[in-house]
Amino acid sequence: MSEMRISQLSERAGVPATTPRFYETAGLLPDARSASGYRLYGEDAVERLTFIGAAKHLGLPLEEIAELLSVWESGACREVKADLVPRIASRLAAAESRAAELAAFTTTLRTALKHLDALPDRSQRCDPLCGFLKPAQAEPGRNPASRAGQGRVDMELTRSRYAAQERAERWQTAPVACSLTGEQTAERISAWHQVVSGASREEIADGLRLTLPVVRAAAVADLAAAEHGCCAFFDFRLHLDGPDLRLEVRAPAEGAGLLAELFAAIP
Repeated sequence: MSEMRISQLSERAGVPATTPRFYETAGLLPDARSASGYRLYGEDAVERLTFIGAAKHLGLPLEEIAELLSVWESGACREVKADLVPRIASRLAAAESRAAELAAFTTTLRTALKHLDALPDRSQRCDPLCGFLKPAQAEPGRNPASRAGQGRVDMELTRSRYAAQERAERWQTAPVACSLTGEQTAERISAWHQVVSGASREEIADGLRLTLPVVRAAAVADLAAAEHGCCAFFDFRLHLDGPDLRLEVRAPAEGAGLLAELFAAIP
């Protein structure tokens, strides 16, 4: 069996050199050492990296990938299938739930914008005459409970609008700092590269817009939440548009370098 150095393995597998190093540290990719201390990998490392990449693309955490690898190494495809099916089914259910919530919220926001556009421009302060602030009027055959429900929706939309404004202010003023270590950063970059591979790109103010298949919505949402937890200066906005997911990412000028590294164009 021929042996490869890490640069050769990275080229064969189509991944950055940081990826094999990280998976080696995580115990997912065994290696040997030459007499001079260079990492050496066998031909099976390419298949292993491909398997790991596919599992990561499905949103599986490293702990579950390690469990799957132990089954995969036995060589029994039916056992891998039996182990993988419930894991994917669970993530599919969670993704569909999140997608439904996002779709409903998108519809709510579009309705709110349409309603606001229809309001006349008035020079006075907002008051109960403003249709957006005024509880819904009674309609023939509509009971008070429905009116109360509509009033709560209006109030929730108003709170959501101000909450969104406050979030925007926080990311713009948050310190440009990340709590991840070097190895964690390498894994995060690799994860983003896998999720946004093949995306169409468009420059926008303070960042960029990526268009992806909507089936990646769950993986993108999970990564965005994790990223915001360690790098609060990023602003993520997801928009579901039929078969497409549009991801907008913004960062202050000081964070532009990390944004470019995370979302480098990947074929």
